[in-house]
Amino acid sequence: MEPKLIEMRNIMKRRRTKSIGPLNLSIPEGYIIALVGPNGSGKTTILNMIMQTVIPDEGEISWRGNVYSKGLPLKLRQQIGYVPEQLNNEEKHMTVDGAAAFRSLWYDNWDGYYFDELLSKFGVPRGTKLYKMSKGERRKFEIAAALAPRPKLLLLDEPSSGLDPFAWKLMIDQLRDCLKDGNTTIVLSTHIVEEIRRLADYLILVHHGKFLGMVEKDGLLDNWKECWVTGDGSMIGELPGIVSWRQETAATTSFITTECLEVETILQSAGVLIHQTRSLELDEVLNLWIQGNKPAGVQE
Repeated sequence: MEPKLIEMRNIMKRRRTKSIGPLNLSIPEGYIIALVGPNGSGKTTILNMIMQTVIPDEGEISWRGNVYSKGLPLKLRQQIGYVPEQLNNEEKHMTVDGAAAFRSLWYDNWDGYYFDELLSKFGVPRGTKLYKMSKGERRKFEIAAALAPRPKLLLLDEPSSGLDPFAWKLMIDQLRDCLKDGNTTIVLSTHIVEEIRRLADYLILVHHGKFLGMVEKDGLLDNWKECWVTGDGSMIGELPGIVSWRQETAATTSFITTECLEVETILQSAGVLIHQTRSLELDEVLNLWIQGNKPAGVQE
């Protein structure tokens, strides 16, 4: 794991109808981390607790080892860009330029030239008041405004909501560009599987407010597979990471494993041939994980 930007230790947040936590997780610096889970899992609350706009009832959050019990200092807040799921109504009667001028007062590093470049690329109408924009246009403005101060931490809550396919592809490209210097970290909450597949380095899975673990995405997808073997399938149930298996024919057995690389080595040494494999889709993997099938190497 790379140097830790943020650590959450024994974090709990109690709501009227549900609780979130305990959360014990570390966010590495310089990567894209996807927060995934069904609606109502607590992803937005986690983002707000990172920014300390929501204060946990228990536990502590540290930034590079420092705990700020009285709120994040201004210099640290100026390093954070945020695109909320629910857009801010306070600026709705402002034009793009008016809202940008207002936001630029918050950030010492606001890059107006970069902001103008992003508006042009996204095709955002500059003279239109925000409340008169379409959802997609407003979302493009929010993304451009979050990127303009060139933040060290970018928090994105369903950022592609309302974007057309062309704007979505441009957003993906811009987020990748943010990581080129190695000093930017992105925490992304999204339901879009293709977004996770294209962007994420690590996945954090939450379900009903519970932290189910954090895992490296590529290793997860490399290891979760459906396999078909020819020959004696009696040993399949004893193999590591077996989620399910069935006898397809008298000579063929199929199974799903969370540890395909290790399973392949064991079967090869036993003289059992794997004649076909299928990588599971990311949504299949996440559903099986929620059901209690833990990935290899998961951090809990």
